Amino acid sequence: MKSLPIPVSQEAGRKSLTLKESYAWCEELTRRSRSNFRWSFYTLDADRRRAMMALYGFMRLTDDLGDDESIPSAERAVQLGEWRKTLAYALASTSADNDSSHPLMPALRDTITRFEIPPQYLYDVIAGVEMDLHPVGVKTLTELETYSYHVAGAVGLCCIHIWGFRGEEAIPPALACGRALQYTNILRDVGGDLELGRIYVPEELLEANGYSVEQLKSRVYSPQFVAVMEQMSQIARRNYAESEQLFPLLDPAGRPILRAMTDTYLSLLERIERARFRVFDRRIRVPAWRKLWLVGRSLLTSKPVARRMPRNSNR
Repeated sequence: MKSLPIPVSQEAGRKSLTLKESYAWCEELTRRSRSNFRWSFYTLDADRRRAMMALYGFMRLTDDLGDDESIPSAERAVQLGEWRKTLAYALASTSADNDSSHPLMPALRDTITRFEIPPQYLYDVIAGVEMDLHPVGVKTLTELETYSYHVAGAVGLCCIHIWGFRGEEAIPPALACGRALQYTNILRDVGGDLELGRIYVPEELLEANGYSVEQLKSRVYSPQFVAVMEQMSQIARRNYAESEQLFPLLDPAGRPILRAMTDTYLSLLERIERARFRVFDRRIRVPAWRKLWLVGRSLLTSKPVARRMPRNSNR
């Protein structure tokens, strides 16, 4: 485990692990990450926490396979296709340890089975990463919503199965939460995404504010650019507001992690706004102390219970 590489490529998946070792592998992967989500996992009980680490491991590895710029995009497409087959094989396996697959898969399969996560959500995430293999240019907000479902909304739907929820009415605010977090990432990463040939700010917003794609590619910081970013920020905030409807639909044990996640990303959005969207030459972050403080506050204000509540009605 000490030699676990990050980022982790599919080649890491040649060692056979037991279910217990697989969960430990996921925990080590999570520990070495710098994800804004990592600290929030500790608001959960042990079973849910290790399930979230298995889910995070899948998302992280999928992103790694798609984002490794040292590998040609055609080869990455092949690797993602193999990753999809690896997932399918793991889900079809009858072995608890699934010892012929990637070290992640025993833990992931156990998580999917125990928390009754629809596997299609994970396949949707792979499809979302495949969307990024070629230069990206989003035309409309509708296109952005479709993309955000694949890379964030589907993740959120997996999460609420782990946290526990009641009824189909939880799905729209869960998707809104995914959009809010993804739009915050897009605002933060405008400069870095340009280096990768990716533009996620919809062209219709650029045009509506008198700012062009060419100006964006040239990193022109102007009042028009700020206006575009302010509009994107307002859209993100509307989605954060909609996501508040999810809290009463979650098991009490799942509410602190949602509060910690949304508050962390709202804190990031506020920092981006205070910097007047100067994101071309810097990556704005939330300090570790602030993340920990938000996690602690979520535990104090959300008042979770330790016992598991009845499964949601659609399982």
